[in-house]
Amino acid sequence: MSAAKSRGAAGFMASGLGVALFSSAVFGLSGSFAKSLLETGWTPGSAVAVRLSGAALVLAVPAVLALRGRWHQLKENWLTILLFGLIGVAGCQLFYFNAVARLSVGVALLLEYLAPTMIVLWLWAATRRRPRALTSIGTLLSLGGLVFVLDLTGAVKVDFIGVLWGMAAAVCLVIYFFITAKQNDGLPPLVLAAGGLLAGAVVMWAAGAFGLLPMFFSAADTHLGPWNTPWWVSVAGLVLLSTVLSYVSGIMAARSLGSKVASFVSLTEVLFAVVWAWLLLSELPSTVQLLGGALIILGVVLVRVDELRAERLAVSVPGGAEPCAELDHANDVEPVPSARTGPES
Repeated sequence: MSAAKSRGAAGFMASGLGVALFSSAVFGLSGSFAKSLLETGWTPGSAVAVRLSGAALVLAVPAVLALRGRWHQLKENWLTILLFGLIGVAGCQLFYFNAVARLSVGVALLLEYLAPTMIVLWLWAATRRRPRALTSIGTLLSLGGLVFVLDLTGAVKVDFIGVLWGMAAAVCLVIYFFITAKQNDGLPPLVLAAGGLLAGAVVMWAAGAFGLLPMFFSAADTHLGPWNTPWWVSVAGLVLLSTVLSYVSGIMAARSLGSKVASFVSLTEVLFAVVWAWLLLSELPSTVQLLGGALIILGVVLVRVDELRAERLAVSVPGGAEPCAELDHANDVEPVPSARTGPES
């Protein structure tokens, strides 16, 4: 019986791993779909507004079903939902899409992935407590990787404004991690996702209506790989694949693998994003930038490993100090509430 249970657990873990990889793959499509729209005249604001609105509508019904009998949770968590929508969803995606408009998809996403390193530096400055050795090494690797990603001595100069947009997206991701570190665990992840998407969409449309955010749309065909496709194909891909399907599959992966394992698997999003951008947009970071990207991801992995090791020590030693909740969330680098939501992307 124990052997059968072990095989069942292994099969469950394997299926969860497959779902997690699928989630990362469809999350990685967002930059390519968005850039195909931006190249036809869409603005980042219009792309984000349509993406959030469509996804919120699709997720509205399952979110309502998840709240049956628990409507009081909306009142108790309205501030978390609002801040998640404004910063973790709307702000993060808007800045990321602005970065994508000026940089390659892979470089823009790598800049956003510096969020865990930023949190380490922030906590170091705020608490005056030096990070553990492995965390320090991971932080240095990520910062060194940033230098390679920017490729300051390369023949093709990286757009400085695009870099600032990418760093702004990382800052939004940092703020999001601190917000979700305080969230009520009783709030269903799907409700947080749907509520955040709706709040973000309302803010984006309001900003556009008052002239605070440029909103331009185009019905011109988009270019994806060797195909010319109607504009709505990219919009449908952006909404259904890289938002709705990725959020739902990410939640499923986190429940089957646990958020910590799922956060490690989510690092493959960068790889998928680079591959999709190569296949659909014919763009690929330089060799030096790819090396820098590898260093950034390695640095994030080391920070995450060090945090997990600290958690195990805290549990094994009676009276051990609690691990830092904010730093724990800082390493969940994708935008699914129960795993890594972000929007990123």
